[in-house]
Amino acid sequence: MKVLVVDDDEKILKVLTAYLIKEGYSVETAQEGWAAVQQTQKYRPDVVLLDLMLPGLDGWGVCREIRRVSDVPIIMLTARDEETDRVIGLEIGADDYVTKPFSPRELVARIRAILRRVKPAERSAGTEKVRQWGDILLHIQNRTLTVAGAAVDVTPTEYKLVELFLEHPGQVFSRLQLIEKVQGYAFEGYERTVDSHIKNLRKKLGMTDGESRYIKTVYGVGYKWAGDTHA
Repeated sequence: MKVLVVDDDEKILKVLTAYLIKEGYSVETAQEGWAAVQQTQKYRPDVVLLDLMLPGLDGWGVCREIRRVSDVPIIMLTARDEETDRVIGLEIGADDYVTKPFSPRELVARIRAILRRVKPAERSAGTEKVRQWGDILLHIQNRTLTVAGAAVDVTPTEYKLVELFLEHPGQVFSRLQLIEKVQGYAFEGYERTVDSHIKNLRKKLGMTDGESRYIKTVYGVGYKWAGDTHA
């Protein structure tokens, strides 16, 4: 598995590179924003670790540029612990974030969790596996989503959320349950990241008025998918 580490701090690059190689990953690095975009296109990593404070193009800009052409999982690395910074990162397409200082061991756990959930599903002989609700169609083999026949670009986290909801239509999930089932871990304080992913999904599924006919808010609890699924 290939990891692209983007950070302008050489010490952090060296520590992360050594640790990731030790854990069996192939590693490329970049120290500047536009270089990171170019490396993503050239190197085609399985996951990108992206610092926010970069020279040239900052981390938010890098994330936007990557999302124009790729759905590669992005974990943002930030020394800024303000909720607004995290929410912006998630809303423009990041899948997860880690606040500095962080443990390399925790970071590797995050990488493994993301790679597990984006691993292509096993292909069954002959037929394509799909999951459907109304005009929403989830293609299991290639992990893509279409709405009314039109392809919708979703991040790995957004795809996993739709997949989970369609597997359990009508079931109410708390934010902590969603982050645990989708990300593969549950840390106190990370539940609100679900709100950003849900907001993005609602926009992509056609929501324009703050609510959705697909994903319903259960106030004081969490979210649920409305209706029945059809395979």
